[in-house]
Amino acid sequence: MIKSGEILSSEEIKRLKALGCLQDKRYNDVFNVRVITRNGKITVGEHRIIADAAEKFGSGEIAMTSRLSIEIQGVRYANIEPLREFLASVGLETGGTGPKVRPVVSCKGTTCQYGLIDTFGLSEKIHDRFYKGYRDVVLPHKFKIAVGGCPNNCVKPDLNDIGIIGQMVPDFDFDKCRACKKCQIEIACPIKNVKLFDGVLTVDKHLCNHCGRCRGKCPFGVAVNYTNGYKIYIGGRWGKKIANGKPLARIFTDENEVLDTVERAILLFKEEGIAGERFADTINRLGFSYVEEKLLNK
Repeated sequence: MIKSGEILSSEEIKRLKALGCLQDKRYNDVFNVRVITRNGKITVGEHRIIADAAEKFGSGEIAMTSRLSIEIQGVRYANIEPLREFLASVGLETGGTGPKVRPVVSCKGTTCQYGLIDTFGLSEKIHDRFYKGYRDVVLPHKFKIAVGGCPNNCVKPDLNDIGIIGQMVPDFDFDKCRACKKCQIEIACPIKNVKLFDGVLTVDKHLCNHCGRCRGKCPFGVAVNYTNGYKIYIGGRWGKKIANGKPLARIFTDENEVLDTVERAILLFKEEGIAGERFADTINRLGFSYVEEKLLNK
């Protein structure tokens, strides 16, 4: 038994970190224990259990991580296993560290007025298939996945190893345009990509971010037909060395294709990545075109 204040070995600290228990730098034997959530969404009952656990085994304080996991603060070394057993008894687990697929992050696009896809549903599928299903797969480095419901990018999907963003791609019927003095599509466009000039409505398809904010705005039916889909970014990263992810060449319209593409990216990273490098570095080393070809062609 480790006594209060006794110094732990580096091997033991490393073992505990792999379990989601991160040492509090102020103390030798105190840890903050990371409880896994499904994209930051947990039930009221789970909230109560975590609160009880924080009081019984920790300092009574709870903190949210930047990736929407929950940390129980101030857990003494001797309380770590009792805490983990207590959480496991109600189906909660600790973890979320190491060179593996990390817990997925998503925005609330399922319920948000701007959400274009079911972010909760997709992120839970990613959580089950890749965080849980790949829990024993060791990668060259950590691998982060984020799901955003729309181009507002609230959870910054393009700064993750894989980022998925909901899309609503317009198919404007310009023949119905009557060159209104105040074009409602032009007014609705948040990035000012729609212009009515000399009676001609123009849209730069390369600049359109597919946010869908113009849908139904035209009273004459110019903006009625849209295709819902997903844009996938690869190679993003934040931290000490920031990298903006780049989008794959096409918009995906099938959720299963999205999941399969995520899997191909993880496996490519596993097989062709070098230990210690992030996916962004792997892409830079191999070349974006090479990686994109691998991901888009089965």
